[in-house]
Amino acid sequence: MRFDGRMERIEVELFTDASNDAVVRLPPRRFPGVLIQGDSLSSIRDDVAGIVKACDQGDVEEAREEAAFLLSNLDELLARYTAALKAHDIPIPFYQAP
Repeated sequence: MRFDGRMERIEVELFTDASNDAVVRLPPRRFPGVLIQGDSLSSIRDDVAGIVKACDQGDVEEAREEAAFLLSNLDELLARYTAALKAHDIPIPFYQAP
């Protein structure tokens, strides 16, 4: 679907509460996705920019700390996503290490 400036109302399936990172399935997608609010997306972008800046400045420790913080947040989001799929008997659409 391309963005052409028009808004369209559709029904979606909601698998978690409607929080800042709701798990939803859009038609006609087979697997759900994660709806990330704009302010949360901006925060993720800022975190990555901080990592790049620290790397550019040669501050490996700062880059490592910022990357670890971002990774922890993404791990939580991924755990929420996989838990929602498992709760609804939907297969996980990617490899998970045992």
